[in-house]
Amino acid sequence: MQNNIRVAEALRPKSFDDIVGQSHLFGKNGVIRRMLASGRVTNMIFYGPPGTGKTTAAEIIARESGMVFHRLNATTASISDVKDILTSTNNVFCTGGILLYIDEIQYFNKKQQQALLEYIEDGRVTLITSTTENPHFYIYNAIISRSSLFEFKPVPADECVRALRRAVDYLNGEEQTNKTASDETLDYIARSTSGDVRHAIVLLENSFFAADGEITRETVDGFNVRVGNFDDDTHFDLLSCLQKSIRGSDPDAAVFYVAKLLSYGELISVCRRLQVIASEDIGLAYPQAAVVTRACCESAKELGMPEARIPLAHAAILLATAPKSNSAYEAIAAATADIEAGKGRNVPPHLQSPLFKGYKYPHEYPNHYVKQQYLPDDLRERQYYKWGENKTEDAARAYWEKVKGNK
Repeated sequence: MQNNIRVAEALRPKSFDDIVGQSHLFGKNGVIRRMLASGRVTNMIFYGPPGTGKTTAAEIIARESGMVFHRLNATTASISDVKDILTSTNNVFCTGGILLYIDEIQYFNKKQQQALLEYIEDGRVTLITSTTENPHFYIYNAIISRSSLFEFKPVPADECVRALRRAVDYLNGEEQTNKTASDETLDYIARSTSGDVRHAIVLLENSFFAADGEITRETVDGFNVRVGNFDDDTHFDLLSCLQKSIRGSDPDAAVFYVAKLLSYGELISVCRRLQVIASEDIGLAYPQAAVVTRACCESAKELGMPEARIPLAHAAILLATAPKSNSAYEAIAAATADIEAGKGRNVPPHLQSPLFKGYKYPHEYPNHYVKQQYLPDDLRERQYYKWGENKTEDAARAYWEKVKGNK
């Protein structure tokens, strides 16, 4: 029995010209292609959705630069696996150097990622890592600071069709057949797999063997089991619905949209949005909401599906039924607007370290408060934070009005 990803592997591009999509990186004027043409190879972090060519690109870079290619997947590799490869740099004569590619690096913990730094810094290894997540959330800052970040985007349908056409030709040659697929069917496969070329080729391969002579849309639908149509617009629409439902204090709608997003595999997106909502829409009305939501999201990521649904429902219902305040959001938005307008460039001299000339230390005064200027001169009367109308902020306002002598 043949492996169902054999065609995807057989058709893996061997040069930059064969890569579909990612023209901003590997096209004639692509930044990585131009960099390699100049003879430079740097440490790189590839991030983007699955099936967009990250592993393939790393292999081609190694080949084009004459480097020895080693690949690890962080879901199964350990520190000893990394060190075994890196130690070999002392024993193997490699004229072009060694390129170490670590796939799904978000599954390496901080200690494992730190183990890479010694070898990166002394030049024995060029590191390329990939992740389907935001690298700033999952990759150790010291690695990010020593690397260039490159985004891999979902492959456009017309580009994906090129790869699918090659797959049809390859399968006909392998199987000694003459099956066909219309451009409309190939476009349907490309669009239904949302820019994931590997998934599209696997779907085509399965449909090829199920088809009598022509691969039709009906044949494809037999394998293409999806819960609705999910694209970028749907993704952001559902997240917007979730936030508006919580902001509107509707726990039923909130838990519905959590369930709907999770049905599409959007666990990470739900976690991120719930944490934003906790500070943007609940905020200072119930500060503990941010702490509880964070704990629920971390629990969900550790548990995985299907159990992750429970702590996420906990967080969503808590946020929907909590008192609301957007005072923190409004404050930071107003401050950001002033900064973007060029205001507040010069901070008060008495606040500047290490001089502290004229600075009054609040802890030396009654109630740990003394009046002095903190904002820059051109913003000294500016008020960014305005008390929200809720029990928690009312109590804080009453306390500070008493301390500051405003009442």
